[in-house]
Amino acid sequence: MATNKEFDVIVIGGSYAGLSAAMALGRSLRSVLVLDSGRPCNLQTPHSHNFITQDGEKPATIAEKAKKQVLEYRTVHFLNGLALSGKKTGDGFVIATQADGQFYARKLIFATGISDIFPDIKGFAECWGISVIHCPYCHGYEFRGKQTGILANGERAFHITSLVNNLTDRITVLTSGKAAFNTEQVAKLNNRGIGIIETPVSEIIHENGHLKKVVLGDGQQLDFDAVYAAIPFTQHSDIPVSLGCELTENGHLKVDTMQKTTVNGVFACGDNAGMMRSVAYAVATGNLAGAMANHELTAETF
Repeated sequence: MATNKEFDVIVIGGSYAGLSAAMALGRSLRSVLVLDSGRPCNLQTPHSHNFITQDGEKPATIAEKAKKQVLEYRTVHFLNGLALSGKKTGDGFVIATQADGQFYARKLIFATGISDIFPDIKGFAECWGISVIHCPYCHGYEFRGKQTGILANGERAFHITSLVNNLTDRITVLTSGKAAFNTEQVAKLNNRGIGIIETPVSEIIHENGHLKKVVLGDGQQLDFDAVYAAIPFTQHSDIPVSLGCELTENGHLKVDTMQKTTVNGVFACGDNAGMMRSVAYAVATGNLAGAMANHELTAETF
């Protein structure tokens, strides 16, 4: 770790999006500090998919390789540490960390991800990212043709079901309460033989995260191979909002097409700023955020 405290850019979050941003900046010889708390959103996910050249690779393996490559650029530095707070200064920002004091930068990039809020269902957390999944593009092919549940309701449930229907015809929607579908949606589900169960889910029986049965509140047990779940989330870091960054109505950091937040000099990338939760998306938006931070630095000094 470099002993200096001042950088062109501080990147908070050292997973795929943050490392991608750091690489773009390092290749322009910008001094960069990457702060990472070591808590990636996909900690339990066994394999990453839908990322060309890396399809099926372990997420941790991709991250380790990325970090090694990024740190080959001599102006990029990595610190294992937790960012606690941030504030605007006259010509940039100061970030306070848990154990290493304060660091200063002219620009900030937040690649901090999101924190999922798990429902009160026994076994849910242990299966998350393994057999209780969130994205047909990331996980659906591996569960093609399998007995599949959709743990959601209303428009969100209908949307996920429409995507999953192309992967399997063995689908049941688990609304955990009164179904909130309109007449047209119910007709489409019925026409495709997709069942709707309103009884709440109370437990997921599993073996090392691999789903065996879904237990309903009335004691009934259902056989499933996978369950898609639409669950709420919060921002992993509260620093962007404390700096004045706006959120979208869905809770993501609001960014423009250049990954700029609503606060000058602050960028965001990865799934803290968009609905697509994939490694490929994180890498792409991180690359853009790094390039645009460099563009702003250039415009200010050239």
